[in-house]
Amino acid sequence: MPLLPGAEPFRHEGGEVGVLVCHGFTGSPQSVRPWADYLAERGFTVSLPLLPGHGTRWQDMAITGWQDWYAEVDRELWRLRETCSQVFLCGLSMGGALTLRLAARHGAAVSGLVLVNPANKVHGLAAKALPVVRHLVPTTKGIASDIARPGGFEVGYDRVPLHAAHSFRRGLRQLDTELPQVTQPLLLMHSPEDHVVPPVDSARILARVSSRDVTERLLENSYHVATLDHDAPAIFEQTHAFIERLSVGARGAATRG
Repeated sequence: MPLLPGAEPFRHEGGEVGVLVCHGFTGSPQSVRPWADYLAERGFTVSLPLLPGHGTRWQDMAITGWQDWYAEVDRELWRLRETCSQVFLCGLSMGGALTLRLAARHGAAVSGLVLVNPANKVHGLAAKALPVVRHLVPTTKGIASDIARPGGFEVGYDRVPLHAAHSFRRGLRQLDTELPQVTQPLLLMHSPEDHVVPPVDSARILARVSSRDVTERLLENSYHVATLDHDAPAIFEQTHAFIERLSVGARGAATRG
């Protein structure tokens, strides 16, 4: 199937500091591409993969699951480690959940995490019915484009395949048990008004990780897809500052950029 415009994966070969950027559930690289571009322009090696089943049509996503999405970002992390002395992880929504699992499993191979409105749980009574309902109803209303900025648009599916949603829910439950294994420095930015992932998810993550170097920032002027919203410039700048603070080679990468 042809990709939706803007859904293409992105790779930039830069300096010895690498950054893996992950998009969210039913979304595409377009939702975080400005974030990736900002970091690439400052000389970092950046990888922004397209998660399996995303960026084409919802039917393609319906036959994928949590393990497929995680396997893709795991492969990209290994690729970055081949050429980079340090690797940082950045994720939006489900992308944040995937990066948390990478951090929990790869330990010192990950130098730090930047999360924007990370998901921790599929909420509501409908979520509890997913194991049964997914066999009766194939999809539900989409969640893309939760953006406060007028004219803001996210390239994503207008339907959520329930088989994939069920797998996502199971993956999040597994990740929740692994959060105490996350020890890396963490910058978590979240929107008080988010119509997809409630702020309680960020609170849960902050309460369960074992990281000692933790910074929390509120995105007061943005909804869920904050990387395309009013607070995007602040997200990008704070991500860069976070990496510079923690990376031995970041200043050199920034100079080369």
